[in-house]
Amino acid sequence: MLHHMIASGPRPVAPFSHATEVNGFVFVTGQMPTDPTAPDAPLPEGIEAQTRRVVENLKVVLGGIGLTLADVTMARIYLTEFERDYAALNALWPSFFAPGKLPARTTVGVTALAVGALVEIDLVARRP
Repeated sequence: MLHHMIASGPRPVAPFSHATEVNGFVFVTGQMPTDPTAPDAPLPEGIEAQTRRVVENLKVVLGGIGLTLADVTMARIYLTEFERDYAALNALWPSFFAPGKLPARTTVGVTALAVGALVEIDLVARRP
């Protein structure tokens, strides 16, 4: 098993690797909407901005190990305001992937996330 920490990646909010890898599968830890270049800066406002920042952070982690969003097989999304933000998330989500190439996905409502985030996303990817 490989444990990946990406030097340019977001500062972890807890003790974990950015990703682990086994048998060609890569498990990317859930990312928060923090700025890797300014980890103590305020979070972006609103679900759309936070989702974009989270996806950018996921792209940094994937890129650090030679992968892209095109390699993602599964996403899990956690929302603190499910009723309010689910439709906006669904409207934005397809823009991150090639048409017709959406990964499998689970979205759940949660009571809270680290750093007061509205959204957290973790991924499973596979090496081509």
